[in-house]
Amino acid sequence: MRSPFYFIAKPVGGTRYNNTKEIAGVEFVVNTSEEEHLFSNREATVIHTPLGYSGPIKEGDTLLVHHNTFKFYNDMKGARRSGKSFFKDDLFFIEGDQFFLFKSDGAWKAHDKYCFVKPIAPKDSYIHKPLVEEPLMGEMVYPNEYLESRGISKGDIVCFTPNSEYEFKIDEEKMYRVMDHQITIKL
Repeated sequence: MRSPFYFIAKPVGGTRYNNTKEIAGVEFVVNTSEEEHLFSNREATVIHTPLGYSGPIKEGDTLLVHHNTFKFYNDMKGARRSGKSFFKDDLFFIEGDQFFLFKSDGAWKAHDKYCFVKPIAPKDSYIHKPLVEEPLMGEMVYPNEYLESRGISKGDIVCFTPNSEYEFKIDEEKMYRVMDHQITIKL
């Protein structure tokens, strides 16, 4: 079974939410809200690629998907429903603009117009900055092909436009998904 246009995938770990944490051998529920996007499962295993697809993603690869892909919502009558990506059982249709990164052969790679930037500590300054991370600046971790063609590589310090960052946890590390046209400067 293959779709003509969509990847067919299932949530990694078989759960739609990542809202538990193990502490001293005991599993705790750390969030019960289905609306909180930070606790949505954002990783999907590719079961089937679209018909005629010839790109780098193959069956068994992992996709980093939008936070609404697996979530439940309540309809106008209060009934619990799955989102538009739901297919059946634990399978979901994933459109090309619903995922931002894919893991193939153990390495993450940026998809389409997206890149990932890791926040950095505040830079030394004469002005006191009561911040945990430098605003609108970070280290490029996963550049896409377009940025690489423009000379931006992994490890470069870059700046991006305000309100363009979208927070993800990738391999337990905080990163921002930024669109390539929102990268403004390579320092």
